[in-house]
Amino acid sequence: MEKRSRMLELIEELNEYSYEYYVLDNPSISDVEYDKRYDELKVLEKELGEVLPYSPTQRVGDVVLPEFKKHYHKSPLWSLDKAQSIEELKEWHNRNLKAIDEYNRNNKHQLPPLTYVVTKKFDGLSINLTYDEEGVLVTGASRGTGEVGEDITAQAKTIKSIPLKIKNYTVTEIHGEAIMTKAAFEEYNSKASVPLKNLRNGAAGALRNLNVKETAKRNLSAFFYDIGYKEGEQFQTYKEMMDFIKEMGLPVDSYFKSCSNFQDIVEEIKYIESIRTQLDYDIDGVVIAIDDIKTREHLGYTVKFPKWAIAYKFEAEETTTTLLDVEWNVGRSGRVSPTALLEPVELGGVTVKRATLNNMDDVHRKGVKIGCEVYIRRSNDVIPEIIGVVESTLEKAIGIEQPEYCPSCGTKLVQQGVHLFCDNTLSCKPQMVKSMVHFASRDAMNIEGFSEKTAEQLFEKLNIKSIPNLYKIKKEELLTLEKFGNRKADNLLNALEKSKNCDLASFIYALGIPNVGKKTAKDLVKNFRNLEKLQDATFNDLVAIEDIGDIVAKSIIEFFKSNEVKNNIKELLDLGITPYFESKEIKEESILMGKTVVITGTLNNFTRNEIKEKLEGLGAKISSSVSKKTDYVLVGSDAGSKYDKAVELGVKILSEEDFLAMVGGR
Repeated sequence: MEKRSRMLELIEELNEYSYEYYVLDNPSISDVEYDKRYDELKVLEKELGEVLPYSPTQRVGDVVLPEFKKHYHKSPLWSLDKAQSIEELKEWHNRNLKAIDEYNRNNKHQLPPLTYVVTKKFDGLSINLTYDEEGVLVTGASRGTGEVGEDITAQAKTIKSIPLKIKNYTVTEIHGEAIMTKAAFEEYNSKASVPLKNLRNGAAGALRNLNVKETAKRNLSAFFYDIGYKEGEQFQTYKEMMDFIKEMGLPVDSYFKSCSNFQDIVEEIKYIESIRTQLDYDIDGVVIAIDDIKTREHLGYTVKFPKWAIAYKFEAEETTTTLLDVEWNVGRSGRVSPTALLEPVELGGVTVKRATLNNMDDVHRKGVKIGCEVYIRRSNDVIPEIIGVVESTLEKAIGIEQPEYCPSCGTKLVQQGVHLFCDNTLSCKPQMVKSMVHFASRDAMNIEGFSEKTAEQLFEKLNIKSIPNLYKIKKEELLTLEKFGNRKADNLLNALEKSKNCDLASFIYALGIPNVGKKTAKDLVKNFRNLEKLQDATFNDLVAIEDIGDIVAKSIIEFFKSNEVKNNIKELLDLGITPYFESKEIKEESILMGKTVVITGTLNNFTRNEIKEKLEGLGAKISSSVSKKTDYVLVGSDAGSKYDKAVELGVKILSEEDFLAMVGGR
């Protein structure tokens, strides 16, 4: 009896820990401790010969199912009518106003003024969970026809954020969307022999896979947003319904906006569209639904759709087009990478002509050929990526050939792993130009007025083929360049002279060490304090620094092994560059010690670099994006979506005045 009590205790504890980890993103125990208790539970279940249906050991069954069985939903899963323009949405809103006005003129009990709720429209696969009278998950089902779906219980249980038992003791059906995050998609594709084409297919294919172990490999997530059937007391509003879903421990998206007028809806649509590419999952629009349940009941349904809700669709972020050719480009590090040249196509409001192809390994894995149609995806406002091919167009397509020589300087290329490199660092124009531009950039040596055009002229006309030679340029040489007069020449020479007095972190970043950004450069300076110690650092010295892993450590060591690098650094120092290090004592009593801060908008008293230095001096961690783990968002004028995200997540917002008061002035 003691063993069974312990088994029940472990099941409850482990399910709670899963909720903390996967839903709240706030784990209370380490992975090691969780695994220890999980292993203890498995031993007890084996000894007792009993496994409860809501035990966490039942999440990933090593089973291949013979077939999918039909499941009859207790309540229909409706499709939504769609609006693809604001005008269509306005017509829907006006119909609602008219219907409510007619009802209130003819009935004693009035319907309340219209309030809408706006939520994201997830681009995944509908999922319907049924919990029994004891709160145990008994069925997970696909939407199917809306009335009859397929039993995918075993597959649904692999979604770790779905609770296997809830604290509700009436039969309940809860609707949601199973999704694949971008992080899970990239992780899966990095190991898959056949890569997935997009996130939606990744989720759908996982839930419709009879091999449950394969489903688990895709690491799906889910959001829930509707109660289709519930015995007992009913909800008065949609907000009450969503609060119930959240209280039951199911994952719910944090975005849920109430709108009392049509203009508010339009503003929310604009906001969601503006953050769409920043999300870690796909959405294809927003859902606008009436909040009051009695109003919903009055409006009712058409044959296909509820009249009280509608989906506003965004433009697609994926499309197909023809791959016309491949262009090989040389990067700053000498890496030679392919770029796809595409038949121009509109995608997300932009005409797309080029797309990323990382290397030949990527080309072979995706099966890309010149002349075939390809699926392309545009994300985070960067150059789109090819994610797959339309297989029916491959027959007459031509294979892509890997170059043997550098497309810029003609040097024979070297294969390192899956990548090609040009070793001609001094005379290969793209490498040298990009190295000069990086060296002169604001976060590096901050050489004002230095552009890529200038770097190209220095390379071609003045034969500048090393960074130290920048500091040997004479005015009469600059005057021979296009658009260089006395003033422009003097400005560049003055900027070069001014850059000689630089902080050590900027100098380290300017050197262009592979995998070392500005933050890592600052971390290195904090730990080593001078260039000599950094150059002599061992692998163990480097990985002991927080946020520096094996790859970065190896990159630093390899970089400083190079005689060319050593000679360049010595020459730069001999030419008068004097990197300095200012030790900043962090006050242990600082209220911001160890806190994560995001900055947004324009501040009156600080430049962006000044406020970052100020915060770092107070022991704060600077982040570029707002999440549940953010402690403060410092807001200036013209704050953007980061402010909205902070409000949505309930993150503490500081004005500049609040900040100055908190830290005792400038």
